[in-house]
Amino acid sequence: MEVLGIILSLALLMFFAYRGFSVILFAPVFALLAASMQGLSVMPSYTELFMGKAVTYIKSFFPVFLLGAVFGKVMEDTGLAKSIAHAIVQGLGKERAILSVVLAGLVLTYGGVSLFVVVFAVYPFACALFREADIPKRLIPGCIALGAFTITMTCIPGTPQIQNVIPANFYGTTIYAAPITGLFASVGILGLGLAWLEYRRKQAAAAGEGYGNHTLNEPEVKDYSDLPPWQLACLPLLAVLVINYIMTNMVAWDPDILKSFQAMKLPLVAPAVKNVLGIWALIIALVCGIVLAVAIGYKRLPAGGGLAKSLNAGAIGSLLAIMNTASEVGYGNVIASLPGFKAIANFLLSIKIGGTPLVSEAVTVNVLAGITGSASGGMSIALDLMAKDWLAWANSVGLSPELLHRIASIASGGLDTLPHNGAVITLLAVCGLTHKESYLDIFMVATLITVTMGFVAILFHAVTGLV
Repeated sequence: MEVLGIILSLALLMFFAYRGFSVILFAPVFALLAASMQGLSVMPSYTELFMGKAVTYIKSFFPVFLLGAVFGKVMEDTGLAKSIAHAIVQGLGKERAILSVVLAGLVLTYGGVSLFVVVFAVYPFACALFREADIPKRLIPGCIALGAFTITMTCIPGTPQIQNVIPANFYGTTIYAAPITGLFASVGILGLGLAWLEYRRKQAAAAGEGYGNHTLNEPEVKDYSDLPPWQLACLPLLAVLVINYIMTNMVAWDPDILKSFQAMKLPLVAPAVKNVLGIWALIIALVCGIVLAVAIGYKRLPAGGGLAKSLNAGAIGSLLAIMNTASEVGYGNVIASLPGFKAIANFLLSIKIGGTPLVSEAVTVNVLAGITGSASGGMSIALDLMAKDWLAWANSVGLSPELLHRIASIASGGLDTLPHNGAVITLLAVCGLTHKESYLDIFMVATLITVTMGFVAILFHAVTGLV
């Protein structure tokens, strides 16, 4: 009966999220519903447990959400993101239309641009290219999803996306963790995803299906000759990657730098530099990327406060993202405190396939990401609840924490892209298409293939011993 209460709460949260209701409002509602059904006091559950865990998450990751959103908005408003997308699409041409759209997404997201900005930047060029090549428009969301929602979000070592940053806070690793395993999964996901999309293109061509007649959100044909040079546009992306690498791997941080702050008895101070090194490095890198993007594209910002509008819009946008995820984390911790959750946790920890915690972790992160419809939210809940157990298990069998980091990151990008996922809904809305028309391709490249390659990556390590 206790487990049924949790399942009911999860089902209601998933349903309301799918219907478009904000999890900021309804995550605490359904968390407290589950708590009240199992005899936990409602008000302390909200103010002390739910809010306490939500605030802890905000303290840890808000700088990354804030600076990432500002960087993406500046890259968008200065035309730098569009310049890069346009150069890739035009350079490869209509003969490689699918590959060009995927690569545009990969380059931008690996450089630190948020996937939502990528959707808006790439879509107009994808439409023009697919129309010219007479490829069905319904394939565009799958191409953008493969480029922006998969390997540069979770797999490729060094990606500055939040889904690759979160595990470092729990395992004391860096965003370059388990590079061989990450690259192996990346090649598999990209190769299988491109093969699927090419199969769908050929299938449509054989049936005589072309671009189609579309009127909803069709972009106007514009002259893009005034875009900044793509070589300059790439500099902020390169700055983020290079500076992040230098600050992570080449700068000798003082291991005692936190001691004076720990002595102040401040709340939520990190236990060691290694737990926050990845976040510090990314903060510095993103600040440098923002400054460089503004310097390069300042003249292209609208006159009369264009810079202020871009910075403010990015900052405000980050609040919704961080509050959504923090609410999901607060929800997960209320659920974890309930007696009924012990049976669920014991079951997940009892998954001992391969003798390591990797399968247990992959299953848990995938399921929670699917329930919440959020890669970062589902992974944060899973790691907040069980990272210590997985890490202790890994240490007992001599497994590198880097593998825990990489598998958690890959798994977060699996079931998160179910139909109620916010990024999926946004992508389809921007493209003027429906779930019925285009979700199958999104599911194949961003869900099924990603989930499968996550477990194949675990098998790859088991067979080769490579990290």
